Amino acid sequence: MPLPWEPGPCSSGLDAPVADWTFDCRRAVRHLKTSDPALGAIITNVGPFVMELKTSRSLFGALAEAIVYQQLSTKAAATIYGRLEALFPRSIGGFTPRDILQTPVDKLRGVGLSAAKVLALHDLARRVDNQELPTLQQANELEDAVLIERLVQVRGIGRWSAEMFLMFRLGRPDVLPLDDYSLRKAYAAAFGKRQLPAPRTLERHGEKWRPYRTVASWYLWRTLDLTDK
Repeated sequence: MPLPWEPGPCSSGLDAPVADWTFDCRRAVRHLKTSDPALGAIITNVGPFVMELKTSRSLFGALAEAIVYQQLSTKAAATIYGRLEALFPRSIGGFTPRDILQTPVDKLRGVGLSAAKVLALHDLARRVDNQELPTLQQANELEDAVLIERLVQVRGIGRWSAEMFLMFRLGRPDVLPLDDYSLRKAYAAAFGKRQLPAPRTLERHGEKWRPYRTVASWYLWRTLDLTDK
């Protein structure tokens, strides 16, 4: 068991590690329950914090996948992404920026990518190849605001996509995606609001959750899953 001041894995409720985080998830949950009793009731209802981090081979790989998956169902996106990977069978560890840049546009379109996504992948590949973007290791060392500012320079990567990268790839503890529709919907339902909150309203309430707004967001998202069951 980690010491109180050390980051450690979160518990699934079965004394098994779920994901390695850069912060102590147990401390985060205790903080949220204390600072916002209403959210504390939600946490009790949802149960243990078991948000899983997605592994990333590189910043390029993570953002390329994000671009492909945008505005598609998970199943459709996975099919297209699988076809894209299949174009480069000799690439060890996944396709590279050079692979994308050297492949004819019609061949990329042929796997099911839209013209806009091909342009976005090309822009991402060029920026990575020119070392305009940080490596995954360097990204881990940048502050949230600085990293988001760097990522949104890429065509097709907006603030929301950058925030999802910070949350689900890097495990950053204090990200609150104010423009996320599902999060606003969950907040309205959980706190008895008749209308979706404006981003500023959600931001003000979220001050109670610092420095663990990622954890708070996950719990709110989970309320939608429970409602749908």
